[in-house]
Amino acid sequence: MPTPLVARSCQSLPSGSPALTAQAVGALLAEVPAWTLSADGLRLRRTYSVRNFLTAIAFFGKVAEIAEHEDHHPDLHVTSYRDVAIETWTHSVGGLSENDFILAAKIDALPLELHVTGA
Repeated sequence: MPTPLVARSCQSLPSGSPALTAQAVGALLAEVPAWTLSADGLRLRRTYSVRNFLTAIAFFGKVAEIAEHEDHHPDLHVTSYRDVAIETWTHSVGGLSENDFILAAKIDALPLELHVTGA
């Protein structure tokens, strides 16, 4: 049985390395179902609505720690003070690599105070 994504580590990929095939992306996407592909299929994206601005910033701090450890850095966005979006792709391959899915799985494992409607 393969090692779960969350237990793997990102690997350095030299410029010009091939991006994942659509079939490989589809298989890995099934392991991080809360993430979606961008319209061009070159990026992974996940959105959240968190409790408040401080929660968003604290969450980004945790994401940054993982990104630094894995040496794989996503784009982080906060809008409307508590709507959070994370996008990841592998610059050196010009699209998606296994690293993006590993990072997504590790981000998914973080605790997060989501906004509860009416709370």
